[in-house]
Order: sequence, then C-alpha cells, then structure tokens
Amino acid sequence: MKLTVKKGAVLQEKVDAIVVGIHENGAEFNPVVQEINRLSGGAIRKVLERKGFTGRPEQVEVISAGVAIKATYVFLCGLGKAEKAGLEQIRQAMGRASLRAREMGLKTLATTTATFSYQLGDATIKDVASAMTEGAVLALYQFSKYKVKEDTNSRYIEELRVVEGERDAAREAEKGVAQGRIIAESVNFARDLINHPANEMTPTILAGTAKTMAKVNKIRCTILSRPQIERLGMGAFLGVAKGSQEPPKFIILEYNGGKKGDKPIVIVGKSITFDSGGISLKPSEGMGKMKYDMSGGAITLGVLRAASMLRIPVNLVGLLPATENMPSGTASRPGDILHSMNGRTIEIISTDAEGRLALADALFYATRYKPKWIIDIATLTGACVIALGNYATGMLGNDRELKERTTEAGEKVWERVWEMPLWDDYFEQIKSPIADMKNSGGREGGVMTAAIFLSKFVEDYPWVHLDIAGVAWNDKERAYIPVGASAIGVRLLVQLLVDTCH
Repeated sequence: MKLTVKKGAVLQEKVDAIVVGIHENGAEFNPVVQEINRLSGGAIRKVLERKGFTGRPEQVEVISAGVAIKATYVFLCGLGKAEKAGLEQIRQAMGRASLRAREMGLKTLATTTATFSYQLGDATIKDVASAMTEGAVLALYQFSKYKVKEDTNSRYIEELRVVEGERDAAREAEKGVAQGRIIAESVNFARDLINHPANEMTPTILAGTAKTMAKVNKIRCTILSRPQIERLGMGAFLGVAKGSQEPPKFIILEYNGGKKGDKPIVIVGKSITFDSGGISLKPSEGMGKMKYDMSGGAITLGVLRAASMLRIPVNLVGLLPATENMPSGTASRPGDILHSMNGRTIEIISTDAEGRLALADALFYATRYKPKWIIDIATLTGACVIALGNYATGMLGNDRELKERTTEAGEKVWERVWEMPLWDDYFEQIKSPIADMKNSGGREGGVMTAAIFLSKFVEDYPWVHLDIAGVAWNDKERAYIPVGASAIGVRLLVQLLVDTCH
C-alpha cells in the first residue's frame, strides 16, 4: 500500500473514501466532521439518531459522501468517549476502517490527523500520524505465500493519503507516517517469519534471513554453528538440539546506534523453530501451531530492524538460540543432566520445558557484553496463558526501574504487561537432589518457576523476562491483529528503546 502525505483540503481529495473519527456520547464533532455534516445536509447527525452507530471504539459506519465532497464515501470511525480516547483508539479505528474498505473493494483512502487529534490532549501530529499508519498497515497484513493459485477476488488497498491543511502540519505528519510505517512493517516482517511452516523456517533458514536483514540495515550479524556452540560450553542449548536433524544456530546481531563505549541493551529471543515437546511429546491436537515457538526470535529481529531504520541512538544486541525440539534416538531424555555455559547442572524433568534451556545459555552469553539491561522474550509457559489469557504479557525481573519502564512502554503502544512475582521461594520447586536445579517445577506457579530458573543465568545485571505465550498467536481477528502470528512485543520493545533515549 502506498502511503502519501500532502498539504491540501481532505474534503477535496478525489478518493474512494474519506476516513474520519467520531467520539461517543454526543461529544462535539471535530471541525472536519462538522463540515462533512453540513455539506451532507446533516447526514452524520441522522446516523447518530438511529442509535446503531454511537461512536464506540472499533465501530465503523459508511455513508455516501454526497455531491459536495469529491470522495465517494465517508467512513465514520468510533473513537469512544473523548476523555478516554488515545492513540490506541486511533490505531483501532484505522484498522477497522482499512479492513472495511478492503471488504468493499475500495482502492484509495484519505484522512487527516485533525479528525483524530481533536480533544486528544498533548498528542502531537507526528504521534497521531504514526498511530494512524500503524493501524492501517498492521490491519491489512496478509500471509499468502503458500497460496499457489492466486485468488482472482483478492482485494488490496492501493493508497492511504494523509492530507494536512498547513505545510508545517504536513511535515510533522510525514515524519509520523514514516515512523509508523517502519514500525508496522517490522511487526509484519516478524509475523511473516512466525507464520512460515517449520519446514520452511528451520534454524538454518532463520539464520539466513537474519543475515540478509542485517546486511540491508547495516547490522553486524554472526552465526555460530554446532562446533562453535560446543566450544562455548552451551550444553543446555545443545541438549534441546540433540533430537533434531536440523543443525542448531546461535544468531548474534549487533546494532551500534549509540555512543562508542555505551553499555548495550541485549534482547534474547526464544527461537525454537518447531516444538514437538521432544521425548515428553505434546498431544497431536494443535501441535502444528508449535511453529510459533520461535516468536521471541522473530520479534527480536523485528526490533533490530526497526531500531536500525529509525536510527534509535542505542547500542543493541539480539541473541537467537535457534533449534528444533524433536524426539529421536539421540534426543535428551527425562532424567538426563545437562551442563550449562555458566557451569550449573540441570536435571531434565520434562523435555517439553526446553525453551528455558536454550534461553539459559543465551542469557549467560548476554552477560559477556556487560549490558545496561538484558531482556528476554519467549513463548515460555502454558501457565502464563492460564493466568493471563490472551491480552497480557507476563513480566518478571530483578530491576524495578526496568520493569516500570517496560510497563509504561506497554501502555503507550497497548502491548500491555502484567508483573508477576519473582520470589526466591519459587526456587524450592526446582531444586534437584542430583543436580543444581531441575528444568521444571511442575504445574503450580509455572510462570514463576520458569522465570526463577532463568534468573540464575543473568548474574547481577538488570533483567526482565517477558512471557508472551498467551499473546503471540491470535485465533480471533482483532482491529489490527489478523488471525495467526501477532508479533506482539516488537512495538513494546521499540517504544522502550525510544523512551530510553529521552
């Protein structure tokens, strides 16, 4: 979809539809809506009087533009109550409007920040334009690589035009559109990686994709293969990889956008390209979805891509321990003991608790950078899905400032996190009689026991763990999150990085 910004009058744009925002409960119309209502002989007031469309969030009503407006249709998008509206309601409105336009077979849309920023408080034109762009680009994402026969009825929006009345406003909107596009396309880049089937997204293919992305964006990329991983002593990570014929890869990306000598932020993404459960085999029902177990790694790549393209002034490292978790004659067994990179021994209770094993060595490797922060992101526990459902990411960590910053960033982009306790008491559940620890403490407190396990590998560095098991895959379409991979976490971490620079 082409994204353009111009100076002009939005009501004079010859497009298929103009998109405008309306607040709930009879709130005052913004000037753009007032003018449309006047030119259409009160058509918007008549729609509201019918009481079907009230301006609630995610509502979209389509009306004829009439002869005085050059567009064919006007899309009325609900923004909710004015006192509660924010950037998220704008993303949702643009997402729903874009989907509705695609359903109708429309090709060109026009809008203006003025219709969404009215009564929005201190949000800038750039912020609003970025949110509008994110909502549209994220909503229109489709994964169709494996549809061999092209659907002749496929519909695509060709252009979204942002029209501003003043030149200075157009300049700011242009910055916002550019930013929103980079962020949204980085999310969609990660979604693509996750949506690929496991036979088309092996550790080797993932490593190749990372290398290509890094080259395009001037990011240093190093790929370690099995012999190098063995020399590092990553016995926990290799213990997961033992059962698969696909060779493991340890992917390292380094973006130096900050000052030389500044401590880097290290992001570690769980990258299990397929998780069968290993010897502790998962039930067959739903196993095909386990291609999404590399969501953390895909998100990490998306964050590095966005950080480089946005030129965020930070030093950033991404670490992806990539492997499959498969059952075979060479696979690790329950009862085996693995030797991790930091010297701790781990008794395997369940081979299906494999993500924390791969992350353990990657987290300890992260300490080599003497980082400012370590953040890991992983589809780690089913327990997190039970605890928080599909709308919140579980957050645990050892640093209050980092947790607070992560929470604030999540609220801004509506990828919200919920803190859970990281108490030493939970370590009692993973104590082993024959090793330093077990890789599973059973069903009770599974989110916390997994996190306390990981905490033993970050030394004393500030660290946050994000468990995205409940939010990484979407089974029901939302305003701008299609069914399939969500890549929730990209926008959260990008916002955290941006906030760090201010």
